[in-house]
Amino acid sequence: MLRLVERRGCAHFLISFIVIDSLLLILPGIIWGASFLFIAEGLDALRPNGVTFVRILVGFLTLSLVPAVRRPILKSDRAKTAALGVIWMAFPLSMFPFAEQHVSSALTGMLNGAVPLFAAAVAGGLARRAPSRALVVGLTVGFLGAILIALPNLIASEGTNGQTVGVLLILAALVSYGFAYSLARPLQQRNGALPVVWRALGVALVLTAPLGVPAVLDAHWSLRPAAALVALGVGGTGLAYVMTATAAGRMGATVASAVNFCIPVVALALGVGLRHERVSWVSIAGAAVCLTGAWMIRQARLADELTEQALAVILKP
Repeated sequence: MLRLVERRGCAHFLISFIVIDSLLLILPGIIWGASFLFIAEGLDALRPNGVTFVRILVGFLTLSLVPAVRRPILKSDRAKTAALGVIWMAFPLSMFPFAEQHVSSALTGMLNGAVPLFAAAVAGGLARRAPSRALVVGLTVGFLGAILIALPNLIASEGTNGQTVGVLLILAALVSYGFAYSLARPLQQRNGALPVVWRALGVALVLTAPLGVPAVLDAHWSLRPAAALVALGVGGTGLAYVMTATAAGRMGATVASAVNFCIPVVALALGVGLRHERVSWVSIAGAAVCLTGAWMIRQARLADELTEQALAVILKP
């Protein structure tokens, strides 16, 4: 009887563990998928710098309501946390509003499906080891998909230069995200997600204020863009970052970047359904290819990690 109770207890614990990990991967993807719609709505009221500043401000204030964010972090991690505020928040979050002045919110969201590719490439480079064949195949497939997503906008007969600039701004943000995922994992493991993300948001807030505050003061506010920016700040800049940092600490940078699997689907549905944006079938097919590559990378990294764990057990003295 005691063994049966223990087994049931272990089963419930395992199920809870799986459910929590799944939510940590799915919910941020849904929130960030909607973020590109909120950015587009926010741009109806204020300039790109203002959108970035407001979302960071609202996210910072939201997390400030949680007492746990004020827990101290290791002194040796302060500079790295500040760097995270630059490469995970201030820089990439500044790129997206400018990009959406040239390309649709749906396209911006679909290109974000390539984040796991950059995360895997950066993680492999930092580890200074040759990637496995499966990982190379996944990267190749994923980057081919990213090219297909952007291709219709790059070869458009009208407004090519502006659309090219928009795509390049998005890609710059994705490269920055790739480094951020690898940096976020050890910081979260040592200090917890809330203290790290809150301090990083504080750094990003200071960096974006000089251009953001004048944009806010010059804005033309109405209820819809204001509500969109509040939702963007609370969800996309507050809660989603904490969940993703937690996922990176629990599951690793490559697995945590799987939150981006949901982003293209949600962004496409909202952009087409609510803003009536037009998206090429080539871009939609490219998003599917890109996500396939990202899934292949995730499977390859999981296989590598399982192999390393098995070898560690076998070689353990």
